Order: sequence, then C-alpha cells, then structure tokens
Amino acid sequence: MIMAQILALDTSTDACSVALQTHEQTFERFEVVPRKHTQLLLPMVQSLLDEAQVSVADLNMIAFGRGPGSFAGIRIATGAAQGLALAYETPVAAISTLEAMAYRALELNPDAEYILAALDARMDELYWCCYRVETGNLCALQEERVGAPETLGLPCDGRWLFAGSGANYLSRMPEIEAKIASVDADIYPEARIMLQLAQREYTAGRLLKPEEAQPVYLREGSWKKKDQQ
Repeated sequence: MIMAQILALDTSTDACSVALQTHEQTFERFEVVPRKHTQLLLPMVQSLLDEAQVSVADLNMIAFGRGPGSFAGIRIATGAAQGLALAYETPVAAISTLEAMAYRALELNPDAEYILAALDARMDELYWCCYRVETGNLCALQEERVGAPETLGLPCDGRWLFAGSGANYLSRMPEIEAKIASVDADIYPEARIMLQLAQREYTAGRLLKPEEAQPVYLREGSWKKKDQQ
C-alpha cells in the first residue's frame, strides 16, 4: 500500500492534536490545552512540517476531526484544514472524533470485543457511538448520538470497554456500568489515529474538495444535525 503524505488536525476537545505522515515516518504533537487551540494549532502544524522537511504543497491529503465535540473546537480544525487545503487544492478527509477515540481504545486494549466511545457534550449530555471489533477493525453499531446519560444504551451484550470523558457520568448509568468490563476516561481523539483513518479514505478514493469540509454537530437548534450536512 502506498503511504500518502497526510496532515491531520484535531481540536474537538481540550486536546490540541496534530500529526503528519510522510512516505517514511510519522510525526506528532499532542497537548491538553483548554481554550488555547487558536494560538497553538498552526504553530504546531508548522513545527511538524519543518521537522519532516515537507511543505503543504507536498501533502496528498489533509484530515481533520469533524466532530462531534466542542462547537468552537470543531470549527477551528475545520477552518484550518480548509484554509491550508484551498491554497493548493489539496483533498481533505473529515474524520469522526468518536471513531478515532474508539480506535485509540482498541490500540490500548487489543482484546476488546465492543467499545463505547463517549464524550462529555456539556449541558448535561453525552456524544456517543458503539462499535464492534472485527479482526482489528471497528464496525459502528449505530449512528452517532447525543443525549442525557440516562438515554444511553448498549445494543448488545458482550465485553464492553468505555472510552472517553463520557465515562465521568457512569454513576448516573447503573445499567450501563454493570455491563462495562473496563473504563478509560482519559482517551482523546488523536490526530495520529486520524492519519490511519485518512489513509483508508485515500486508498479507497473517498476524497473531498476543500470547500466540502464540514463539521458535524449532533445537537438540534441553531447547530446542524449530522443528517442535515
């Protein structure tokens, strides 16, 4: 498989995460820096490009965490990806933050059978999605959702791993807690993991034009729902 040169960005949570895949190796920066994404994101990108000795013009694709997550954070990564890509008409890939979290959880727990990835959505709600592990890959068992912790449900029985900050609400979900075999609340969407998912999109030819880069908001109201994108 040809390894594309890909830049990945994520600012959907308190973490600011940037990763770069070249034909030979991978570079990354990751910091948990609440409310500092706008100041740090582009300097982190430039630092990686300088370290790898490549330019934006050399990239085959730019990937970004499209959500769900912090409204402001998702817009920062989307805008940065669009801005960088438009200059050279570089294709983009919109990567699910929940899927990236689930793959990070699988990396840390390769014997997992099922993974529940959930983020604290503020306003007393969670963003979540359930996945089944199939020979090292993940299969989503439902659409990504948002709702109060009490509305969360597992679609089947099995050995479940709970990944992400949504685990902080487990005390309000006794039925879920009883079915969870292990918990890792410190898992974030990481740009390094998004590189792997973007490579999959590149290999499959599922490329987006820069102007097609759109965030995904799951809440109703002034924010667009996923099916309205």
